[in-house]
Amino acid sequence: MFAAVDLGSNSFRLHVGHYDGDAIRVIKSARDPIRLGAGLDRDGMLTPQAMRVATESLARFAAVLGAYELDAVRVVATNTLRIARNAAAFLPEAERAIGYPIEIISGEEEGRLIYLGVACSLANPGERRLVLDIGGGSTELIVGKGLDILTVESFSTGTVPQSDGFFIDGRIDAASFDAAIMSARGYFEDAAPLYKAQVWDSAYGSSGTLRSISEAITRNNLGDGTLTLASLDALKARLIRFGSIGAIQLAGMKPDRAPVLVGGLAILIAVMQELDVAAMQPIEAGLRMGVLWDLQLRATRRDRREQSVRAFLQRFQADENRAGRTADIASTLYARLKPGGDAYTRLLYWSGLLHEAGMAVSHSGYHKHGAYMIENADLSGFNNRDQRTMSQLILGQKGNLRKLDVMLSDPDFVRAVLALRLAVIFMHARIEGSLQQVGLRIRNRIELEFPRDWLRTHPTLAFWLDKERAYWKEVGTDFQVRHTA
Repeated sequence: MFAAVDLGSNSFRLHVGHYDGDAIRVIKSARDPIRLGAGLDRDGMLTPQAMRVATESLARFAAVLGAYELDAVRVVATNTLRIARNAAAFLPEAERAIGYPIEIISGEEEGRLIYLGVACSLANPGERRLVLDIGGGSTELIVGKGLDILTVESFSTGTVPQSDGFFIDGRIDAASFDAAIMSARGYFEDAAPLYKAQVWDSAYGSSGTLRSISEAITRNNLGDGTLTLASLDALKARLIRFGSIGAIQLAGMKPDRAPVLVGGLAILIAVMQELDVAAMQPIEAGLRMGVLWDLQLRATRRDRREQSVRAFLQRFQADENRAGRTADIASTLYARLKPGGDAYTRLLYWSGLLHEAGMAVSHSGYHKHGAYMIENADLSGFNNRDQRTMSQLILGQKGNLRKLDVMLSDPDFVRAVLALRLAVIFMHARIEGSLQQVGLRIRNRIELEFPRDWLRTHPTLAFWLDKERAYWKEVGTDFQVRHTA
């Protein structure tokens, strides 16, 4: 049983799902419409009030999660926490409230998960499809075929800025609507030729905003009852007649959805006009279902992150044999250091695979180039925090350790970076075969033990280890090397 928590700009949402061997069945859902995106001040900071409301919501979600025996939980945060300048300061309090790590995911990763949720919910595996998700702070457009994504992009507009920026004090009139639509079209016009050039069989709207618009059209007998431009124009005209967001009364619509509906409608009209979409189908699947399916795939060792790392290796023509050898050595040594948890286990392995990716830029300082590439690349399946950790491991594979700064306060990170540094040294010294004869411990000091014959058969090993001892001494750690017969 898995749980997915989505910290969106409009609402915090939760799904608890069970995989029955064929599909994931949602057995519990929760929604809290806190409108976090509206809690950003003019300086891009979450206000104290917004943070308080958010942590109270997360504590309620923690109580819901506590009622189930869960195999895995993933909490993802989207646009508002991507752009909030004080997100890093807010995260520790938020994580304490819900009891799980919170991953701030990129817009492209959000799009990937949205598409995965949609694709796994549809029966036609060969269908080419356009998927649109209008969120509170961003809008994602994805084109894919079956489970494969062909194009994904995140656009920095959503229902919150469109509603707050154009319908001032809640006032709705034709001029405001036209301005909101024209503004939204500006976000999509450059990308429109790319999406028009691709042929898709069907277009789907995956967000709660799309479903609310569809329900408003259907329940209120507007247009032809489907998501076409004619029906959207009919809904727009009805909203203009209400005159203000507070006066909106539509069958089947909750009052808290009114601001979302107005801003979302402007974006939906803009997308359909720019991309020449004739009709769109709302679908009850998206980000949370994508997170649940991603957890299920990870549990069955079909981890999208592994695929991303392998694809990155190939794209930048890294030596896969050297990469694999380094990753294996690092993983073996890390296990020998007995870390307190498994937070770095997979990240260390992938960092070992990617440690020479920076050579595609330059052989000089390749660890610095690789660190920058990994931190800033679009690596499907990874969140920003994990990419930052991998970047730091790759940066720390050689050279001085002072550059790692506060990361060295985490004992398991120290174990991970030590394992990777020694793996790189052993790989450069061409040490092959089993590492059963290597002893490695870290307490108040580092203790490395290996056969004395290695110094004869691998003449550069002593040179590299002398430098390594000096680097650790600079950060206050003694490094002792012992030899066995």
